[in-house]
Order: sequence, then C-alpha cells, then structure tokens
Amino acid sequence: MTPLALYIHWPFCLAKCPYCDFNSHVRERTDIGQWQAALLADMAHEAALSGGRELTSIFFGGGTPSLMPPALVESLIAQASRHWRFAEDIEITLEANPSSVEAANFAALAQAGINRVSLGLQALDDTALRFLGRLHDASEGLAALAVAQRHFRRVSFDLIYARPDHTPESWEAELTRALAFGTGHLSLYQLTIEPGTRFATLVREGRFTPLDDDAAGALFGLTRELTARAGLPAYEISNHARPGEESRHNLTYWRYGDYAGIGPGAHGRRGGVATVRHRKPENFLKAVDAQAHGLAEQRALGMAEQASEAMLMGLRLAEGVDVKALAARFGFAESDLVVPAKRAFYAGLGLLNDTGDRLAVTGKGMPLLDALLGELVPESLVAA
Repeated sequence: MTPLALYIHWPFCLAKCPYCDFNSHVRERTDIGQWQAALLADMAHEAALSGGRELTSIFFGGGTPSLMPPALVESLIAQASRHWRFAEDIEITLEANPSSVEAANFAALAQAGINRVSLGLQALDDTALRFLGRLHDASEGLAALAVAQRHFRRVSFDLIYARPDHTPESWEAELTRALAFGTGHLSLYQLTIEPGTRFATLVREGRFTPLDDDAAGALFGLTRELTARAGLPAYEISNHARPGEESRHNLTYWRYGDYAGIGPGAHGRRGGVATVRHRKPENFLKAVDAQAHGLAEQRALGMAEQASEAMLMGLRLAEGVDVKALAARFGFAESDLVVPAKRAFYAGLGLLNDTGDRLAVTGKGMPLLDALLGELVPESLVAA
C-alpha cells in the first residue's frame, strides 16, 4: 500500500491576528477537551478508510498551531501511531508564528513529539514586517528562531521578497543574513498581489506600487544563485533545502501522493477522492457530534482531473514529473498530458529539461511557470 501523510488543522489564532481565516481567536471559553475529542474522532474516521498504511509525515497547520496545548499535540500524535504504522524517520512539523508567547511553548512541543518547526518570520527588518502586517518585530522573530533551533532537530523559516522598492542589494543582504542562521530549509516567496487581499486594496488606492516583472525576475534569479551557493538549492519553485532536508510532507502534495486532512477547513486526497472538512469551527463540531467526523464534502475525482492536478503540482518541482509513469497511472497517452508541440518548443528554448520520460522546468523557465503550465498541460485535461 502507498504511504500516507496526515494534515491536522488547528483553527484558532492569536487575538488581533491579521491573517485569521476563521475569526475564531484563542479565548477563555475554548474547550480543549471538546476539541481533543473532536479531532480524535475525525482522525479515527480517516484511519478507518486508510488504516494499515505507513504514515510518513504529520503536519500541524492552520491558525496558530504553536498555541495548541502540548498535551493535545502529544495525544494526537500518540493516537496517529495507533491508527497507522509510523515510518522510521517520520517527519512531524508544526507551523509557528515567531512570537515570544509561542516560543515559550517550543520545549514542551518538542517533548510532545514535534521534530520539525516552520516559522513565519517573513522579513528581518521592522519596516518590512509592518508593511506585511505582522505582529512580531525582527528582534522577537530572531529570538524565537534561536529558541526553535535549540529545541528542534529541523527548522525552516520563510521570507517574502519583491516587496515595494526591494532592490537586489537589500535583498542580497537580507538573504545572506538569513542563510547565516544555518537552518536546513528556507521558504522564499515572491510577493504577489492576489485579488480580494489587503495588498490588492493598497495597490488600488495607490498606497504602493508593486515591483515590475523584470525587477521581480532579477530578485528570483538572485535568490536561486545565493541559496545554491550556500548549499540550499531550490527543490521547488519557492522552497530551498540542503539535500535530505526537504519538507517530506509538502513533497507528498507536489508528488501527488495521498494525504488525510482533519480539523476545520482541512482538505485531503486519498485513493482518488477529494475531501473537505467543515470550515467554521462551530459547524465542524456539530458535524462530528452528528456523524463522528467533520466531513462537509467528499468527491471522487475523475482520472483526467487527477492527471491534471499531478502535472500542475509536479512541474513545480526541480525534479519535474515522470510523464510516462503518470500516463500509465491515470490511463492516458503521454500526449494527453503534455502538448507535444509545446513540449518540444519550450525545451528548445531552454525552459524545459526533457529527457524523454521525465520533464522538468529549468531554472530559466521557473519564473514563467504559470504561463508554461497553461501552455503545456492540455486545456481539455485541466477543464475535465
């Protein structure tokens, strides 16, 4: 049986959190016992459908999972070990905001079984953090990083670049400083302006001007150059790691493996079925009371939809995709998965590395990934 990953979504955030998706902040009336029972029941439902498989990773994400009581984290990990066989080197990650409040929990969370932490630093100077809407300042974030490195074997953190007026000189200084902290993994995201976001509103109001494509592309190239030189090459369009330090959990997504998702709003993919949990915490709890799980929807995916998702996810990776293997897996010809003329054309331009079976976007092509995906993956497959 194929391995499995487990995603656990914790819906509660710090009070006044500017990124809270659920408007469900940590508060005195949060009943931890009720949430423990609900999450364990939701996990048991997924285990009944995928039991006996090897679990390669667990990822605690969502609102502010580093504020979860360590005893709750420990109970969830322990129960997962009863439902599934743990891989010998199982990766158990927890997302954390780099605040002093959350850093105070790190020692206990490590004792509970967390062996990898992902910190949302986002920037190393206070002006940028204020622009990004973060609640922590740079000194607090770096203090949290130091605590994390004392307690967890593997540490990752993220930064956002291509901010307004971000120059190659300032980004080189910031990224060089970040690399010097010695973590084995960095997530480096280019600032994008998505419709309906606070940044889109600020742009529309003329309060800042995004970097143009050429300037952002120069920073992308600089990012790849500096990380590769430091021994953390890009293994995904925005993720960089020392060999062996890649996020195994996220690789499951990008390689189109199966993962169970539990908790409010969690998505999953298992055996060709897409699952979605109730998003609002109150609705999730009601669903668990009524049906012993939090599922709002589960839908069988057609082979074309699965093949499209596998292609779109896999081409984000430096390793690319094995087109022949995917074609066999989903019952298609290779030409159904990749438009042959476009494949040859973009390989000729040096934007693709095509070895026959395996197809990968080159470093030169990665800044154009979205456009390439639109050209390479047949529209009929994506629309299916």
